[in-house]
Amino acid sequence: MKILIRQARIIDSSSPFHQQKADIFIHNGIISSIGNDLQEDVDKIIDIPGLHVSPGWIDVFANFCDPGFEYKETLETGSLAAAAGGFTDVFVIPATSPVIHNKAAVEYIVQKSKILPATIHPIGAVSKNLEGKELAEMYDMYRSGAVAFGDGITPIQSAGILLKALQYLKAIDGVLIQLPDDKSISNHGLMHEGIVSTQLGLPGKPAIAEELLISRDIELVKYTGSKIHFTGVSTAKSIALIQQAKAEGINVTCSVTPHHLCFCDEDLVNYDTNLKVNPPLRTKEDREALREAVLSGVIDCIATHHLPHEKDSKIVEFEYAKNGIIGLESAFGVVKNCLPSISTERLVELFSTQPRKIFNLPVPRINEKEEACLSLFLEDQKWVLNNKDIRSRSENSPFIGKELTGKPLGIITKDRLFLNS
Repeated sequence: MKILIRQARIIDSSSPFHQQKADIFIHNGIISSIGNDLQEDVDKIIDIPGLHVSPGWIDVFANFCDPGFEYKETLETGSLAAAAGGFTDVFVIPATSPVIHNKAAVEYIVQKSKILPATIHPIGAVSKNLEGKELAEMYDMYRSGAVAFGDGITPIQSAGILLKALQYLKAIDGVLIQLPDDKSISNHGLMHEGIVSTQLGLPGKPAIAEELLISRDIELVKYTGSKIHFTGVSTAKSIALIQQAKAEGINVTCSVTPHHLCFCDEDLVNYDTNLKVNPPLRTKEDREALREAVLSGVIDCIATHHLPHEKDSKIVEFEYAKNGIIGLESAFGVVKNCLPSISTERLVELFSTQPRKIFNLPVPRINEKEEACLSLFLEDQKWVLNNKDIRSRSENSPFIGKELTGKPLGIITKDRLFLNS
């Protein structure tokens, strides 16, 4: 396929064309030439005022529910949602049926991903059936294409199992992804424990449930010399613990969700089930600490925590609603909206380059003779997320109908073009 992009601003700090406006000619999936007034016989010309191009974005925590729960999402619909949101790559958690805990399950994802718009990378389960009792076949999964390991939305509770997993992963330089939540503390909490939960009469989940697990896991990483990535970090103290661990040279990284940057527990006063998530939305002070951590560099990347649900799981009483929202289509616009002072270079670091470095994936470069793996977006475009913008099979998003800043336009990857209509 031959594609010509007209006068796009290139955002790639590793490229000699960084911050320049130029034409980009792509032939058979390779960036053939970059310059001005390129004249080529092409299949598609992309000429959009204000267009920005960066190395392809990657989401490190999403649930595509396939196999087993295809009524919520499939690999096909999840990949379309990713492409619509500007993501060329997505990590999917092993919360499927059967669980992604052996090489056959990994190979199913890897092979099916080859024909889809966005590349889907499986996260291999640490424990068999996500039960936290016995280690899964991590080495076999690694050889088959698992890019990281973790039990997804089922945090590893046993220190012994986590210790063995970290020791095992050290041999392959692997990264363990942990969603920090001590289930022995207020396992039935429906929102953040605080003044608002008391006012609403809802059982709370205290911040210490997250902070205790982070503190414990940092000590285990320090002991093993392995690597851990905390996702969905939501409290100011969690940020402080991670910052201190980094200062000590411990191999700890972290990601935050767009919805934790946008909302706080006070937004739950109307019992909106689309705001029922885990970790729960915390206080305003916690939200501000997260925003500052993104700007300062303590937070390494953005993770959407795209968790699709059918209507029957969300249009119910708050107590019975499932945790989670979709987030791929809205992620970029939400982060840019919440952090108006953030630079475009920092956004590209969060969405593209840093997550790839954390998980030992090649970082695409926008340069001649390089493979084209690109995200296309409008940096400051104001737009409203509507149902027609949702490519996911589910629509459990609190951002539908809200104005966002920064619009993803599509992706170019695997010698294919996906553009939002």
